[in-house]
Amino acid sequence: MKHEIIAWITAAIMCASMTSFFLTVPETSVVSASNNTYQVEYLDRGITAVTTDSSMLVSWRFLASDSDTTVFNLYRNDILVYTSNADEATCYLDADGTAGDTYRVDTLAGDSVTSSNICTLTSEGNYFDIDLEPPTATISGVTYSPNDCSVGDVDGDGTYEIFLKWDPSNSKDNSQSGTTDKVYIDCYKLDGTRLWRIDLGINIRADAHYTQFYVADFDLDGYAEMTCKTADGTIDGVGNIIGDSTVDYRNSKGYILSGPEYYTLFDGLTGEALDTVDYEPARGTVSSWGDSYGNRVDRFWGTVAYLDGVTPSVVTGRGYYTRLTATAYNVVNKKLVKVWSYDSGTSSSGVGYGDGNHNSMAADVDGDGKQEIITGATCIDDDRTILWNTNTGHGDAMHLGDFLPDRDGLELWVCHEESPYGVTLFDAATGETIFHVDGSSDTGRCCADNVWVGNDGAEFWGLNYDVYDGDGNLLDMNRPAINFLCYWDGDLEREILDGYTDTAATVSKVTESGSITTLMTTDGYYTCNTTKGTPYLSADLFGDWREEIICRAADGNSIRIYSTTYDTDYRIQTLMQDPQYRVQVSAQNTAYNQPPHASFYLGSDEVLP
Repeated sequence: MKHEIIAWITAAIMCASMTSFFLTVPETSVVSASNNTYQVEYLDRGITAVTTDSSMLVSWRFLASDSDTTVFNLYRNDILVYTSNADEATCYLDADGTAGDTYRVDTLAGDSVTSSNICTLTSEGNYFDIDLEPPTATISGVTYSPNDCSVGDVDGDGTYEIFLKWDPSNSKDNSQSGTTDKVYIDCYKLDGTRLWRIDLGINIRADAHYTQFYVADFDLDGYAEMTCKTADGTIDGVGNIIGDSTVDYRNSKGYILSGPEYYTLFDGLTGEALDTVDYEPARGTVSSWGDSYGNRVDRFWGTVAYLDGVTPSVVTGRGYYTRLTATAYNVVNKKLVKVWSYDSGTSSSGVGYGDGNHNSMAADVDGDGKQEIITGATCIDDDRTILWNTNTGHGDAMHLGDFLPDRDGLELWVCHEESPYGVTLFDAATGETIFHVDGSSDTGRCCADNVWVGNDGAEFWGLNYDVYDGDGNLLDMNRPAINFLCYWDGDLEREILDGYTDTAATVSKVTESGSITTLMTTDGYYTCNTTKGTPYLSADLFGDWREEIICRAADGNSIRIYSTTYDTDYRIQTLMQDPQYRVQVSAQNTAYNQPPHASFYLGSDEVLP
């Protein structure tokens, strides 16, 4: 079918753990759905062919719209080289292939070919490079580096474009004074074509806590949009100026504590500002947020979330050290339409006051088919009411997924910056503690997922803590790094993704014995966000269900998208059409970046979902 016909796929999710996952393909782009039917984006086959030591690994997407009995034919130079069985993985190790060959995948239903897709991503290595055009600094001595990325399909062809934020070398944490240069956001096609550049202007300060940008097809027309905070002097992708370009609200210490604040919806294809509204809530009295110099008032967060169970909304939040706020918008007729807002107020007795996080994630934690927003110790329900609050203060990291398959629902693993110190596994539906490990001071990072075949369910660990199972028992395995995760080598256990600014990223595996071995190093290509050591983005961008990793070149003039060279035996739907995973990818660039988690469990100890 043509893209205009199957603009959207209906993913009917019967429970939060994804135990049952039924799909139908609508005949039009408008779907009448129940309260547990998500509209997910159209994607093409996403075929890639990368060079391994002695062959070509060709992989492609298994889509939510594909029947379980779907069969694929792989052609090299129009010669059939592989026919999959209905239960075989969507990848093939072609021992006779080279990077000069042309690959095609035909999708079969019975004796009929329902689609035929040509591979446009072929590499002589295990990566794809995109050359960049760094901005020119306005302050002497300042240089620019690529920073956090996101993805969306801006032209409706089923292939992702890359949204990339540029960070100046004088960016400042909110706790640090000093004037910063401007922040820019670009959009690139995978062939390196730059579609547009947005200049956020001098009245937006530069650092991870100020500018997060959220990408989704918010109005379900088949084309992605982007939202972010803007100010007087922001210049959109077609040259239009938002507000007054002549004003400069930076004070003597570089903070921006006066002047109007805006929130803007941008067209994903052109970068044009489609709609701009006043940012809510306004900063008001700066000291009411907990200090007078401008740290706590300008701590922002957010996510994309399916608040109605059908259409993606954007939620933007301000504050988490003290006052916690959130405002949700839908996009209707290319306008931002406010859905609701939440405000804990300025009193410590307010629900959620001081109980935010340096990140946020959305998921359907209560099984009603609509997604909630969890930001550390607070869970905001789809209708803005507080589903639960643990009153345990804010933290630096969190992980939200189906970590314990023998237990109903989702789990939340967090670390605490305040008393009670330590790390805690919570029931994501109720906020009840499953187990807690006490600490004596701020725990800066934590990590959780199924990374070891030697234990059923996921493993849980934190900075300076051992590794625990889902009951809080110590495990006899080496503690992995704590920064990130990635599906890489083809089995059902996830790998460890780590790095540090100006060093290469590494992908490591926990072996059967519990030791750790390195599978890949991105030599000459670096992670970002200093000690956080995070990739610019890691997600299932193309190929089969394994994840790709984006890093930057040492000179900052290009980014490199790494793809696995490992074969796999498992056919799994592309993770980007799991609504929970997809919205967590959208929020990956929020402050202290966190890896996305699917709504279902993957592991050698369980059958495939």
